[in-house]
Amino acid sequence: MNKKSAKNRFNAPANWSAQYLSANPIFSELCQLFPLTELNNWPTLVQLNHWLGQSDYRLVDDALLQADGRYYEAFIFATSHIPTRAENWHDLFGGLIWGLFPKTKRQINQLHIREMALHGQQQRSKIRNKLTLLDECGVLIALEPSAQAHRQWLQQHAWRRSFWQQRHDWQHAIVPVIFGHAIYEMATQPFIGLTAKTWFIDVPTGFSQWALTDRYTFLDEKLSQQIANTEQLLNNDQLTPLPLLGLPGWYSDNNAEDFYANTEYFRPRKTQQ
Repeated sequence: MNKKSAKNRFNAPANWSAQYLSANPIFSELCQLFPLTELNNWPTLVQLNHWLGQSDYRLVDDALLQADGRYYEAFIFATSHIPTRAENWHDLFGGLIWGLFPKTKRQINQLHIREMALHGQQQRSKIRNKLTLLDECGVLIALEPSAQAHRQWLQQHAWRRSFWQQRHDWQHAIVPVIFGHAIYEMATQPFIGLTAKTWFIDVPTGFSQWALTDRYTFLDEKLSQQIANTEQLLNNDQLTPLPLLGLPGWYSDNNAEDFYANTEYFRPRKTQQ
């Protein structure tokens, strides 16, 4: 895996290769839900829409948006069509997230439209900024009752406590699920510095043992309900930084405790002045 500096501008792979996904545990669930590793070339819009099933929303060629001239969110709201660039990792993952979290993605679109009606299209409100952070960079942290302590540890940047000392909880009582499609895009070439935004969701005991599709259905319902209450979006206890490569089970180098000694990546929380 690539360990380039986070200061360098990220460039996704130019070509399709299923190996970017099959060799990386971050994509394990996505590859169980969609036959990505079976492909020798980029999936077509026909294939993607087939995978999304009987959705009210359809992925369409981005050229339709360019010809239409409307703002991206306004176009989706009016047409239920999601502009998608061909042979593009960012838009590919964006489309798959629409399939996995249809209620939440619809809610995000509706909230953007509401905020634009209140503040105009050009002026981005705090709500819209938070929605974008979640949409692009969000990772859901599903916490069973026995793992509730991890919420505070992660919020307080007690990285070693959560990721190392209590790492046995991860993938069991605490389940990370990627929501932000930009995080999936950057995970095709992981680099030290790759940081997501955390969104905490309480789940029942035994959640990690549920069927994968049941887990996503539950999280979609809960997340859509939470962001409908925009106070949650403005709550500073959500969307806190998450050094993605520190998550146990997602990156082989973090099997050694010394990995967490890099304070440029695993930064301590800033103290209040």
